Amino acid sequence: MIIIPGLIELACGSLMFSYWLGLIVGKRLEKVRDGNPGAFNLWCAAGFKVGIIGAALDFMKGYFPLVYFIEKGHFSGNNIAVIAIMPILGHAFSPFLRFKGGKALAATFGIWSATTRFEGSFMYAVILGILKLAERMYNKGKPSLPEVDAVLDILGFVILGIILIMGNFESYLLLLWLFNFVVLLYKRKNDIAFFLRVKLAK
Repeated sequence: MIIIPGLIELACGSLMFSYWLGLIVGKRLEKVRDGNPGAFNLWCAAGFKVGIIGAALDFMKGYFPLVYFIEKGHFSGNNIAVIAIMPILGHAFSPFLRFKGGKALAATFGIWSATTRFEGSFMYAVILGILKLAERMYNKGKPSLPEVDAVLDILGFVILGIILIMGNFESYLLLLWLFNFVVLLYKRKNDIAFFLRVKLAK
């Protein structure tokens, strides 16, 4: 039975921990940078410590209870992809924020940690680290813009997908990657469009 676990995963993903932590410390994340109610904007608004707590909670809602379902063998094959995408959808379209949730990066790390025993999330973290380091060096250490971060998130995820294909990973992980990519791209479509307009105008 996939419906009840799917609803549990969806509900977990919809819990907007970073946004709520921001309210607790007197910061409204919709007024920070690009208005994304996620851990990075919490970090920018409330500092390192609170940001790390928000990121950890957003990660864990993607990781738990997904890792429990997988390790206990409740699901296999493509059903894992269906269950695993639910926390991402919950975060991206949270009913607690009138279905205007966050960009789901921390939750993405959570589900890939659960489905690949941290291998996929580690690869994505390394890829993003390299891309963002290169961007910082190119801009001589200037703070990155949200639109640039969005492009790097997507580029890094595309590279992860290529690695998954070349590495002969299980087919359900490729299906999960596709689901995840569509959501990440949709949540960043305005940032990417703005980035492209600026680049084409130069």
